[in-house]
Amino acid sequence: MEFIRPDININFVGMRIKAVSLSILLILLGALAVVWRGGLNMGVDFSGGTLIQVKFSEATTPDAIRDALKELGIGRSAIQQVGAASDNEFIVRSEISEEKAKRVSDDIQARLDQAYGPGKATILRVEMVGPKVGEDLRQKALLAIYYALLFIALYISGRFELKWGTSGIMAAALLLGVYLLGLTGLSMTYLIIGALVITLVLCWILKLPYALGAVVALIHDVFITVGIFALLNKEFNLTIVAALLTIVGYSLNDTIIVYDRIRENLRGSRKGDLKDVINRSINQTLSRTLLTSGTTLVVVVFLFLLGGTVIHDFAFALLVGIIVGTYSSIFIASPLLILYEDWAAAKGTAKRRA
Repeated sequence: MEFIRPDININFVGMRIKAVSLSILLILLGALAVVWRGGLNMGVDFSGGTLIQVKFSEATTPDAIRDALKELGIGRSAIQQVGAASDNEFIVRSEISEEKAKRVSDDIQARLDQAYGPGKATILRVEMVGPKVGEDLRQKALLAIYYALLFIALYISGRFELKWGTSGIMAAALLLGVYLLGLTGLSMTYLIIGALVITLVLCWILKLPYALGAVVALIHDVFITVGIFALLNKEFNLTIVAALLTIVGYSLNDTIIVYDRIRENLRGSRKGDLKDVINRSINQTLSRTLLTSGTTLVVVVFLFLLGGTVIHDFAFALLVGIIVGTYSSIFIASPLLILYEDWAAAKGTAKRRA
């Protein structure tokens, strides 16, 4: 099925500099937001503590809730409205002890009934996570994202470049690199960043341009999605990690479709200019890309609007990720092949001159 003319010829490759500049700007804005806010707005899953979600039958404010709860010793807790304003739902985050948390639900209900009247406030959920558990979950979430990217790099290397032996060498080198970085005592965040850098360097050195493009595009998608969460100060929890892993898989699917067509066209016109081949390939797959992304977006938009507060942020992450993932398949993953080819050509010319 096609709703775009098969002979369409949009110059996507010609827009690659502007697209990359936009991506860099978005990533920098996200990084600045993380620094400015002192880190991501970690949910109870990662930070530990107690989360209480309360629904009110009438409009209220965080300050009014804080006043009602101050005698319980959690008046300074972070209180955030969730969902639409008409839902009148709030989340109270506190670092109260686990022993106190066991009875805090009843205490909070009693105080809210006293302040707002019986039946005016309903506790929807109470979640408790210890600080050690939160730290362990945070580390495992980072490892899950990293290993997803790593195995994708290995798959792309064998799938598109038929270099399974080289992929094995890269896997061994990466495992060794991660082990050595672990011996330095770095925190998990810096360990994963170092491992990703090693992955990209190995893809470049071992001449795996398809794997390099795919991994850079996926890192790009994750960074921008996380950056937008930082800009909007949305809660980052295990549900969002699940959304990020979903985005990685979805974006890779788009990238593989484009890469498959590039490889087919390169086989049919070995003497053709790489930029023209890549641009033609993107245009040829554009109808399929937009149909896939468009139908998925419709579902996610309705999930975002009608799914309720529990999955609101999850749907928002998917919404951002699908848009960014489609964009990166066209403007990031494919043009990186051109960058690598230009580098290889310049290196070959330098060797001949030497």
